Amino acid sequence: MRLCQFKFDLPEELIAQFPAPYRDDARLMVLHRKTGEIEHKSLQDLVNYFDEGDLFVFNDTKVFPARLWAHKEKTNALIEVFLLRELSHKLRYWDVLVEPARKIRIGNKLTFEDDPAIVAEVIDNTTSRGRTFRFLTDYDNEEFVPRLYALGSAPLPKYIKRPMSPEVQAQYEEVFHDQPVREMDMERYQTIFADKIGAVAVPAAGLHFSKHLLKRMEIHGIETTFLTSHVSLGVFKDIDVEDLTKNKMESEQIILSAKMAEAVNKARDTQHRVCAVGTEVMRAIEHVAGSAGQLKEYDGWTNKFIFPPYHFATANSFFVNFYMPCSSQLLMVAAFAGYEETMSAYKEAVKEGYRFGDYGDAMLIVD
Repeated sequence: MRLCQFKFDLPEELIAQFPAPYRDDARLMVLHRKTGEIEHKSLQDLVNYFDEGDLFVFNDTKVFPARLWAHKEKTNALIEVFLLRELSHKLRYWDVLVEPARKIRIGNKLTFEDDPAIVAEVIDNTTSRGRTFRFLTDYDNEEFVPRLYALGSAPLPKYIKRPMSPEVQAQYEEVFHDQPVREMDMERYQTIFADKIGAVAVPAAGLHFSKHLLKRMEIHGIETTFLTSHVSLGVFKDIDVEDLTKNKMESEQIILSAKMAEAVNKARDTQHRVCAVGTEVMRAIEHVAGSAGQLKEYDGWTNKFIFPPYHFATANSFFVNFYMPCSSQLLMVAAFAGYEETMSAYKEAVKEGYRFGDYGDAMLIVD
């Protein structure tokens, strides 16, 4: 298949700029992949599609406040700094992205207005926008990272633009009761079960699950388990090749415990549903699964790219958000649900005004 087959018209007003007032206050489209039937439900209906003993697999990665703003020494130019990963805790080396990259060269130093005690020195170029920073500070190693995170904000995707017109500001204030936007994002751009820090983008499908919804699932007899997939910026990277066989995904660290693998294998062996919550979970499962769909303990990396046609070995239901045109997430959904069924469902979602993106509505794909 070719990338152009995954284009569709998405009105900008359907890209969610804010989360719903409550995590589980979302619309739910249910797509039956064998028949193509579409149902329009709410998230409160989710439990009705599962039975006692069915299993949901969640991603417990934790997003850190990766987006910072700095000033270049001497010129005072404003620079966006996006933290990617810590390379050396002892030496305070970090891989980052910078914008505008043309202004940042090896040897440059950046300062942070909210904490003058932290200075970043550019010591290497990695990609066109990538740099390696060495942070200079008198903070000890245990104090430094929390201080660095305190400078950051939630790493929202670029399609969340926040055109805060008076009307939008009024709507926001009504829903979130004058809570500062940055504070709201730091709370809501994180799943309630986030545990292991390391992601620079949220596993968005997991955002819909509230304590109340999880309790209803528990009462219903639905079981849960967790893996860790530290979501990278590759989730938002544009696919720049028309021939999908030539696309390369960024690697992401994934960790599947023996307990998690045992839970999935048990559910499959007893003919229960296994529902992957989010594309990161599905990718991690498929990377580890053997030909028979059995999982095992794993701690490593994956750059697996899933697009149609593809045979899924383990999960038999899929809980996802509505994704951007031509995105790697949309391609994975189409591989699971079927190309025609997926594009028809997305056409219906646009027609019915579903919200797209990380803060958007949800889709459940079942047989």
